[in-house]
Amino acid sequence: MAKNNFISYLLNPKNWWLPLLVIFIISIAGVTMIGVHTYTEAPPIPSYVSSKNETVFSKEDVLDGQAVFQKYALMEYGSMFGDGANRGPDYTAEALHYVSQYMDDYYQSKLKAEANSDLLKKGIIEQIKVEIKNNHYSKEKNSVTLSDAQVFAVAELVKYYNQKFTNSSSPGAFKPSGYITDANEIKSLTAFFFWGSWVCGVERPGEHYSYTHNWPYDPSAGNTPSAAIILWSIIGSLGLIFGLGIVLYYHGKLDKLDDDVYTKKAEPFMTRGDIEKFQPDAIQRSTYKFFYVAIVLFAVQVLAGILTVHDFVGLINFFGFNISGALPITVTRSWHVQLSILWISACWIGASFFMMSLVSPNQSKKQVTLINTIFWLTVILVAGSFAGMLLGPKGVFGKYWYWFGHQGWEYVELGKLWQIIFGVIFIIWATTIYRGIKPVMKLKQPWALPNWLVYTTFSIILLLISGFIATPKTNFVIADFWRWMVVHMWAEAFFEVFTTVLIGYFMVVMGLVSRQAVIRVIYLATLLFLGSGLLGISHNFYWNAKPVGTMALGSVFSTLQVIPLVLLTLEAWRFSKLPKLLETNNLVNGDLNKRFGFSEVFLFLVAVNFWNFFGAGVLGFIINLPIANYYEHGTYLTVNHGHAALMGVYGNLAVAAVLFCCQLLFKADWWKPKLIKTVFWSINIGLLLMVLLDLFPAGIYQFKTVTEQGLWYARSSTFIESNGFQTLTWMRIIGGSIFTVGGVIPLVWFVTSRRKGLKKVEQLNTIKSTTNEIISTTLA
Repeated sequence: MAKNNFISYLLNPKNWWLPLLVIFIISIAGVTMIGVHTYTEAPPIPSYVSSKNETVFSKEDVLDGQAVFQKYALMEYGSMFGDGANRGPDYTAEALHYVSQYMDDYYQSKLKAEANSDLLKKGIIEQIKVEIKNNHYSKEKNSVTLSDAQVFAVAELVKYYNQKFTNSSSPGAFKPSGYITDANEIKSLTAFFFWGSWVCGVERPGEHYSYTHNWPYDPSAGNTPSAAIILWSIIGSLGLIFGLGIVLYYHGKLDKLDDDVYTKKAEPFMTRGDIEKFQPDAIQRSTYKFFYVAIVLFAVQVLAGILTVHDFVGLINFFGFNISGALPITVTRSWHVQLSILWISACWIGASFFMMSLVSPNQSKKQVTLINTIFWLTVILVAGSFAGMLLGPKGVFGKYWYWFGHQGWEYVELGKLWQIIFGVIFIIWATTIYRGIKPVMKLKQPWALPNWLVYTTFSIILLLISGFIATPKTNFVIADFWRWMVVHMWAEAFFEVFTTVLIGYFMVVMGLVSRQAVIRVIYLATLLFLGSGLLGISHNFYWNAKPVGTMALGSVFSTLQVIPLVLLTLEAWRFSKLPKLLETNNLVNGDLNKRFGFSEVFLFLVAVNFWNFFGAGVLGFIINLPIANYYEHGTYLTVNHGHAALMGVYGNLAVAAVLFCCQLLFKADWWKPKLIKTVFWSINIGLLLMVLLDLFPAGIYQFKTVTEQGLWYARSSTFIESNGFQTLTWMRIIGGSIFTVGGVIPLVWFVTSRRKGLKKVEQLNTIKSTTNEIISTTLA
């Protein structure tokens, strides 16, 4: 009885404040702890001196090197502490390994030929590990005293990176040759990479492991998994099983409810006839341009991705023209990553305005002005940032690269000026939504459907502030904390809630579920996504110099993130059969005008559920536990998860949003059901094949290599250009071709060629159609 009472308690909106408040208090406390530890436990940025007290690298050298790293967008080629791109090396792993190798060269050169026995060699290996691990940091002087072998290794490391960036014939040379030519910049860059290797190798004061918990795996430098990694992996697994058991138990209680719980009190589902009768107003018609631009940007993003992959396989010449000279991979990947955020955001912004007008039909004329302002600011943002990401790394903006060029952070590539414009767009977006929803907001019913749209919009903006805190001179470890505060909190917490709200709106408008049922689903999803996602940010901080407490939180809460995704899968069957169920209940006997009208759009919503489980859940879980992530971080298994989750979940939802609104905007004879179905299957089969034929097997191959030879080798040009990895990369063409030719190109043609097929704007003096009235009444 008590358990039934708990279910009743949870389904009663009057009781919803307490569980949500508890989650927020615990999560905010946890994130605050991580933030405090980020500052208090961050590795220092010292000067490095020799045993003779001669300066090897100054603190300014390291910070200048970090600025060089960001200015030239090297995070779009390689990675730092495992975060970044996978075409080039992980600079921390590479520098750590070469330091140990050069130290070995130093000691080997000191041995007499006749004394060069295996025993002495083993002694040298152990001596190198000791010197790398010993922490000779002086807090009073903010300096680290290096051994003679380390000083020698640093000198060799400078030569190595000088060759890497200036000599096209050297092993693992950066392409295009001459990307960085200034000797002082290369020296500073080496200082930054050496600092990263020092953080990864030297023991944290008072501990027997490094600042990064002995990551990356490199036995020659003394880096093997610490005890804490194994301990918290076990505890994280126990937490997942325990949490999943509890949630599934109560889901079983809820599962006894039949489909009537969802469909009861729902309006009749929208038929093709209803859609044909729908008359858009000025605001709804004004959203078409967002969808037009978004889909074009989607195509450009895919093209940038194709150019990026071409660099992996060495296809950089096109009819004698060297593409990488004009468009180096740092630029094409920047476009590919940043445009994914921009085109999906444009879709969601346009769809939210469309929904706003459905919820509250009587909008002020100024709303259209605000919407148009957002659109043109978006155009300026895209054009400016696009040019900035191209010209910034080429040195066009000089000392103003940070403002107009490339910030140098993965997912936060926008120059600071463009980031500010991005923030302004989001603020005007939230203001417009609030102005539009305000007339129907129900203050005495805080969980009403219109209110959720406002809550999620403002939450997304609030987190954007985190992206403005760091500067090029901020300790990389601290700056990366603020980067993840935007990226993770968006992607794995509030975006998840926003997508649930958006899908909920679609389902209500389609007439598949009742408003009351959707509100309950949104609330429960919010509890689960925020309950696991807010503290789940910790899994991004396993290896970037956070203390064990952060790993502990990440191991537990990041595994708990699987739970809401499992529940989504359990509901997917019920979700997918709703249209047929309602058609059957309404006795549709072959009358096409009385059949469910959004069957093509609905396919993309079903795909969101699939990819939420497979892409975000399954492929995310295999890299979440600390001991697994220790070997997998910085490999293709991360890329695999990123593509499957971002395109699979948010990409499908963005396309669904575009098509949902466009179907209501277009005249009936301009809608092409067969084409849309082809687009759907091509995009999703193509994405699945890219995962199964390349990204996942390449990740497994790379993971195996890490366990055998270390991360430094698994990310080296020797490995990337090996036959096995290259073969898998070529296999991506199969899925990529289906995705692009069958999905992206027809979708772009369809959306951009329908301008003449738009319905006329409903005049204010005309009587609204029955369809419009039903929708607005239902949503409010």
